[in-house]
Amino acid sequence: YMGSAGERTCFPQLPRPLSGRGKPTQQQKPVWLFWRKTQTTTMASDVVEDEMEFYSKAEKYWRDVPPTVDGMLGGYGHISSIDISSSRKFLHRFLRDGPNRTGTALALDCGAGIGRITKRLLLPLFKSVDMVDVTEDFLNKAKTYLGTEGQRVRNYFCCGLQDFSPEPNTYDVIWIQWVIGHLTDEHLLHFLQRCRLGLRPNGIIVIKDNMAQEGVIMDEVDSSVCRDLEVVCKIIRHAGLSLLA
Repeated sequence: YMGSAGERTCFPQLPRPLSGRGKPTQQQKPVWLFWRKTQTTTMASDVVEDEMEFYSKAEKYWRDVPPTVDGMLGGYGHISSIDISSSRKFLHRFLRDGPNRTGTALALDCGAGIGRITKRLLLPLFKSVDMVDVTEDFLNKAKTYLGTEGQRVRNYFCCGLQDFSPEPNTYDVIWIQWVIGHLTDEHLLHFLQRCRLGLRPNGIIVIKDNMAQEGVIMDEVDSSVCRDLEVVCKIIRHAGLSLLA
């Protein structure tokens, strides 16, 4: 995991070798080499030559993905339970009783897709959840996928994170999983700055994502980048956030 919070940020190890909404990574070399053309550099700006094309290609990729759990996880739907379990265990560290306890009133699910994380992680822990995703079909599917518990979803925001601004002083937890690779460095920086403003007192931002072994790797398939830990930490600190764990 990797996270950041309005004066607090969380940073444990990734439990599974995934990126995007759940894709094979460098650790899975046979799969990686079979279907991915990559190039490595030090910053995402070095590999994103055309910003508009970078975003439009990603939007097109996800429009063609089926609105299912397997689709959200790139064909790796079987890892969903393990993923949710490890996320829950991590998040509980901040929801325990104590002077700096994070609240449980409202969470924001970024890159929410059909609501896999909202349904199994956030709704069981928070009174209400907001969802944001760039793909309208996913959000429409979420309204049935979530079932009756979906009544506790306040808002379904159809928007790219590069254009999304959380309402200030609103969220206890902002959960950002397998989606930061769809933002340029500049847009990720500015998005995290806006997220910081969106936190309530003792609120946290959690980023769960795959980290490259070195530099930045471009994925031409879904038009995303995978950054190494040093690059991500640098962006987080420049956003005025502190690493917690």
